[in-house]
Amino acid sequence: MVFPIATSSVTNPKLHHYHHLRDFNRNRVSTSLKIINSKNHTNPRKCECFDLYDQLIPYKKAWSWQKSILNEKKALIDKNQECSDSLIILQHPSVYTMGTGSSENYLNFDIKNAPFDVYRTERGGEVTYHGPGQLVMYPIINLRNHKMDLHWYLRKLEEVVIRVLSSAFAIKASRLDGFTGVWVGNKKMAAIGIRVSKWMTYHGLALNVTTDLTPFNSIVPCGIRNRGVGSVKGLIEDGEHYNKLEDLQLLDIAHESLLKEFSEVFQLQMEKQTVFKLEC
Repeated sequence: MVFPIATSSVTNPKLHHYHHLRDFNRNRVSTSLKIINSKNHTNPRKCECFDLYDQLIPYKKAWSWQKSILNEKKALIDKNQECSDSLIILQHPSVYTMGTGSSENYLNFDIKNAPFDVYRTERGGEVTYHGPGQLVMYPIINLRNHKMDLHWYLRKLEEVVIRVLSSAFAIKASRLDGFTGVWVGNKKMAAIGIRVSKWMTYHGLALNVTTDLTPFNSIVPCGIRNRGVGSVKGLIEDGEHYNKLEDLQLLDIAHESLLKEFSEVFQLQMEKQTVFKLEC
């Protein structure tokens, strides 16, 4: 069912920081945020963080959250009032999403008989897949407080992922000329699709960590033929320490690194918020 708009390689297979997992505790979010908050910033701007990385949030609900936060911030801007940045990080149940101008030619199925729900959104880019094991970040940030340049913003999102793959997993990733996203060789590790309204961003990036990549076979991901998709798990599964790390641990490592690198790249102090605030 389609839902319309409501308006090149592992350089070292040994995982960095594995020694930190000896007394592994998945409830480390507040500690991680304290580490982020204390590093390298004199007076960083604040960013409210809705950290749902270990939950599967239906796409429609997360989309609604983004638009609600966006509208609140735009109302503040219209009143010439300051507004802080926000970040939602989560996973989705299996779903396909399309951009405003996405072509159905990149679907390898009858859209009336899709294997999963399909949402046509207001973001840029072509069709992509979201599902369990993929960490999705939705920054709703005011580019007036950063740099009013969409290319700059896209490159910064790519930088976050490149730094995560390098620092947490020793994976050497890069940009690919002419394409948005983060690549290892011909495999796309992270897709990026954004929308900006009054210099406020929403939508964002998706990093394949332990994602089952099979559903990508039913589409032409991001409209790019003759190139594949990859995941962190797929690239390191032959590594020295892989058998000692479960999928949830890989997600935890990626999550902690994503928050850290996002904080550093955008020079933001993360402040954890409750889901209740999103539901209000």
